[in-house]
Amino acid sequence: METDARPESEAQAVLGGGVRRFGGPVEVLELPGPRELRPDEVLIDVQACGVGNWDEFARTGGWDLGVRPPMALGVEAAGLVAAVGDRVTGIAAGDRVTVHSAPLREQGTWAGRHIAAAAQVAVLPTGVPVDAAAALPVPALTADQVIDGALQVRAGQTVLVHGAGGVTGGMLVQLAAHRGAKVIATAGADSAGRVSAIGADTVLDYHQRDWPEQVRALTGGGVDGAANAVRAGSAEAIRAVRDGGRLATITADLPDAERGIATQAVQVVPDGARLAGLVQLLAQGVLTVTVAGSFSLERAAAALAQARHGAHGSATVLRPSGSQHAASQR
Repeated sequence: METDARPESEAQAVLGGGVRRFGGPVEVLELPGPRELRPDEVLIDVQACGVGNWDEFARTGGWDLGVRPPMALGVEAAGLVAAVGDRVTGIAAGDRVTVHSAPLREQGTWAGRHIAAAAQVAVLPTGVPVDAAAALPVPALTADQVIDGALQVRAGQTVLVHGAGGVTGGMLVQLAAHRGAKVIATAGADSAGRVSAIGADTVLDYHQRDWPEQVRALTGGGVDGAANAVRAGSAEAIRAVRDGGRLATITADLPDAERGIATQAVQVVPDGARLAGLVQLLAQGVLTVTVAGSFSLERAAAALAQARHGAHGSATVLRPSGSQHAASQR
């Protein structure tokens, strides 16, 4: 069913959580309503949006999302399709969807309405909670692009996840275990039980300076592949990799090449088709994401602070409900 690509609320302002300048405080902004859709775009009425430390990079200008302040932050969300462009197929008005958007076509996802490229959108299976769907895209796509892409994990291999206590680290553990790998993880002592419960065969305390040597002893020479999710942690992680193995880092800190080990820095790339497969795994219970709590748009700054400091492996979401027609709320 085709819909008019021009949203009814086009002339009305919307509220969004964002910044007036790079490096400025997060606040509620009144922003222009959504423009007319291009043929390949989807308009989403946002019900929940994910919040992560990557949003801090966007706030400070360290991640160029293709738009300038004043701007709503946010690159992942879940909600209902309000309208589609005239060349969009497989997505219709009323569909429940999730998305990771980058670069942004207009405003970020921390607003009531979000324009996304249709190729970056995935339709949600029945029963997937909206908060989990909103918090899934960036961590799950990152994990998928590390495990299936950079590390090319196969059943029977041994994989290290360095920094498994966070949301993305947990996704790395779950996806590696689902692919049939034996997973050795590092985490703080207070996270060991939780990391074991989601699929790690062995959990080592990364506070112990000799943990890479412990990995080599456990594996008889090192893991086949290592995924680093600890800032500046790749130099330690590579010590746990066997000669000729692989290492991928999501923290942009590639170590010096050694012992024939292939290394790669992974920055998440939007991919609607890949995301569709991941939400199916979420619906099946293969992947899980725990949401620590949802914040109102007015508390977006507090949500970002919680995401930056961590919430024991749980995700943080915003609920921008009621933010759509700012002008009519006055």
